[in-house]
Amino acid sequence: MTWLRALLIGLAMSLALPALAVGPGEILPDPVLEQRARDISAGLRCLVCQNQSIDDSDADLARDLRVLVRERLVAGDSDEQVRQYLVDRYGEYVLLNPRLNEHTILLWVAAPLLLLVGLGTLVIAARRRSPADDADLDDDEAAVLAELQGGNDRAD
Repeated sequence: MTWLRALLIGLAMSLALPALAVGPGEILPDPVLEQRARDISAGLRCLVCQNQSIDDSDADLARDLRVLVRERLVAGDSDEQVRQYLVDRYGEYVLLNPRLNEHTILLWVAAPLLLLVGLGTLVIAARRRSPADDADLDDDEAAVLAELQGGNDRAD
């Protein structure tokens, strides 16, 4: 009975793995071209689902894009030509990882810049919280401090 439970748990876990949405009719007979198509489509955003690749999406537009990628590869386009064709047609947004250019420089620079600003702010705040120098004390505070320090010297 224990082995049956383990088998059922294993089966349930295997069903929970992410399934690719590529249908059997979309798969190319040439395994090299099919692998290239998978590599390209893994980096393309589903314009309907927005944060899924077209390989993972069941949307009709994602299917159309998968078929288009395969058609372009069969026609003899290079991987970069296929990507560029889709960027020309749908814009940079179709790429899951945007390219570094004048339109996307803010995306690439903002995070490290904000990290540096945050670290600088923390350093400045830490320095401001350091103990005050004796020069910042008024006469009464300096006398109390001298008396406390003098009392410690006598105790030693």
